[in-house]
Amino acid sequence: MGQPINVVFTRSSKPGIYRFEVNRCLTGMDHERFRVDDDIIGDTPSDELARRLFSLDGIVGIHLNSNMITVKSDGSELSVEGLIETISDLHLFYNDELEVVNDDEKVESDI
Repeated sequence: MGQPINVVFTRSSKPGIYRFEVNRCLTGMDHERFRVDDDIIGDTPSDELARRLFSLDGIVGIHLNSNMITVKSDGSELSVEGLIETISDLHLFYNDELEVVNDDEKVESDI
């Protein structure tokens, strides 16, 4: 459930920098920066995205501004496909492994 975010990868002229443009505004007009050693305690979409991206190996910094996302690697090559999938799935609430009950199926309840 939810709608995937459309993600477009743009190469940077600087090594270790990955840029993405999405079809959602994540920060309004604000800039948000995250470093790998930051405690991310908020619950905004950009906070959640930063937590998810940092769960991938090799990321040391993230910068978000409106619909632009810049990811800085630790020098290692990052999987562009993995980054795109992580960003795209931000607003998905259910994954393919969840079994959704059909409206025609009767559910027993003690209530």
